Amino acid sequence: MISSDWKTIWSSLGIDEDLISACKLPLCEDADHLVSAGLDIFNREQFVTSSTLTCWSKMQSAAAEEDITLAIVSAFRSVEYQYELIRNKLAQGQLIHNIVQVNAIPGFSEHHTGKAIDIGTDDCDPLTEEFDTTPAFQWLTAHAHLFEFTMSYPKNNAT
Repeated sequence: MISSDWKTIWSSLGIDEDLISACKLPLCEDADHLVSAGLDIFNREQFVTSSTLTCWSKMQSAAAEEDITLAIVSAFRSVEYQYELIRNKLAQGQLIHNIVQVNAIPGFSEHHTGKAIDIGTDDCDPLTEEFDTTPAFQWLTAHAHLFEFTMSYPKNNAT
C-alpha cells in the first residue's frame, strides 16, 4: 500500500493516479547510510552506499588500467531532490506528462537507493546518446557485470 505521504508529494506536483499507474518502476525509499564517492564531473560531491563505493572504485580502477576513463555524472538523489527537480521544471512551464518521460517520479528513482550511478567519460558530453559510441561504453558493456553493475534501463526498454 502506498502511504498518504507519497500521495501528498505526487499531488503537489500534479502527478495523478494515471501517471502513478503507468509508472513501471519500483517504489524506492531514500538510503540512510551513505558514503562519499568523491566529486562528479560537475565538481559536486556524490554519495552512494558503502558496498556501491567498493564496487565503483574497483571498476573505475580496472577501466583505468585499460586507459578507459569512467566518471560519475550523478549518484544518490533524495526524494526531496527529485521533487525539487520536477518542481523547477514545472515552474519553467514544462508539462508533468513530458517531465516524467525523462525524470522518474519522486519515490521511483533508483538513485534514491544510493546504489545507482550515472556514468560518463571525457570522450563526450554527459547524459547523451553519444556515450553509447565511446570506448567507455563498450568497456562497461563487457565488464560492468564483473563489478556488480548492470544497465538498469537500456535503450528502447519498456520502462
